[in-house]
Amino acid sequence: MSHILIVEDDRDIAELIRHYVVKAGHTAEVLASGTQALPRVRARRPDLLVLDLMLPGLHGLEICQALRRDPATVDLPIIVVTARAEESDRVAGLELGADDYLTKPFSPKELVARIGALLRRASRGGTVGDGRTTYEGIAIDREQHVVKDNGREVVLTAKEFLLLEFFIQHRGRVLSRDRLLSDVWGYQYTGGTRTVDVHVRRLREKIPLLAEALVTVKQFGYKLADPPAGDDEG
Repeated sequence: MSHILIVEDDRDIAELIRHYVVKAGHTAEVLASGTQALPRVRARRPDLLVLDLMLPGLHGLEICQALRRDPATVDLPIIVVTARAEESDRVAGLELGADDYLTKPFSPKELVARIGALLRRASRGGTVGDGRTTYEGIAIDREQHVVKDNGREVVLTAKEFLLLEFFIQHRGRVLSRDRLLSDVWGYQYTGGTRTVDVHVRRLREKIPLLAEALVTVKQFGYKLADPPAGDDEG
């Protein structure tokens, strides 16, 4: 059973989300103010955060940014829900570390499906060998949830971690954005593929090697180039 924190100032929407989350077998807690969110998360870290953007006290984007700067919450799964449908707002949320984005009005069942998919991906343990995957100087330790680039620890969100792991596991193959959404996000995404592009850009910024090794395949998706012969990979 996972504990879901819902930060939403619209009482009806908050109760609707809470109802469906509990019905799906999780526990849920609702906060109506952005000011309450950060202290509550730090006092009792939830398994996932459902976060509205337009909140009294503290904007959702500020909350998201603060959580991603804190090592204790850098990998906390976050789903943003908001009435603001403009692409710039969606991208801003993703750039600040949100793992997913839903625009109001949305289907509660779809939200629950995305919550379930994100929880499964975030909690997935290592199942191959010793739980480590390598690519040139990049090393992923699934059990410790640690990524190192030539010995330097790289702080990634839960979704960035899983996306990087998926690219390495499928190195040398061209992967469509739809395939990445289906296999990494864990559902058939209907809100556009910009989500993938934002996460790929963040990976390239955090791990310089990927700026060249992770190639954009125009109008299709991405490909992580095969490493030089002799590279030790998991």
